[in-house]
Amino acid sequence: MKPFSLNIRGRLVEFDRPAVMGIINITDDSFFAGSRVASDEEIATRAVAMADAGADMLDLGAYSSRPGAGVVPEDVEAQRLSKALAAVRSAVGTSMPVSVDTFRASVARKCVGEWGADIVNDISGGTLDPDMFAAVAELRCPYVLMHMRGTPATMQSLTDYGDVTADVIDELSRRLSVLDELGVADVLVDPGFGFAKTLEQNYDMMRNLRAFEILGRPLLVGVSRKSMLTRLLDIKTDEAAAATAVLGALALERGASILRVHDVALARQSISILEALDAI
Repeated sequence: MKPFSLNIRGRLVEFDRPAVMGIINITDDSFFAGSRVASDEEIATRAVAMADAGADMLDLGAYSSRPGAGVVPEDVEAQRLSKALAAVRSAVGTSMPVSVDTFRASVARKCVGEWGADIVNDISGGTLDPDMFAAVAELRCPYVLMHMRGTPATMQSLTDYGDVTADVIDELSRRLSVLDELGVADVLVDPGFGFAKTLEQNYDMMRNLRAFEILGRPLLVGVSRKSMLTRLLDIKTDEAAAATAVLGALALERGASILRVHDVALARQSISILEALDAI
């Protein structure tokens, strides 16, 4: 990977090795039950554990994006994230970069502008809320631009690509151009494994992951315990920790800058092993 930096509220945070983003879900229906937390105490405990395990940043989500997940009203999502941000900041302080996983511009504005979030992680890449790009430009915060088609309910019917890697790069490039015009400087690119991709397309995209270097942005990869592992191996989500570590290591070898994971310690171990081998 190439070293990168993020402007976090006027503070330049530099990364000279791959970063680990720990997932904390404040929802009762995320696809991996082990990632769910509810009470302030559970949220704080999870945040401290991830920080102690070597997380470089945390990602808070309050709206499940798994296929078939129910709609979460905007006020409920905002309330959950407000509570979670307060609990996380109380537990790990203000130096840990914290991302909010939301596709709603209004929620992003509150989280970053009022409640202490640093980064906006948008699964829709700006397609589900036309105001999102303007919001992150106003907030001057780092933005995770993920590729998805449709909504979580419809995305798996929208997998018609000529060449999945080339088409995803093209669609992300068009959105990056808009962000560039708006002056959004810190953009992380996420190919969107599992979102509007078939099992075969996910592996085709992983095989060709280095092609995303053409976008010139740090690459965030999220494959943790996803169905591209559980379906391939015929295992349950709670059995997919080892497979996640293997695929994460392969993503790092192919140029990933950030791993978004449920199991921080395993990701950190993968990075250390690859560094010892001069593989990244």
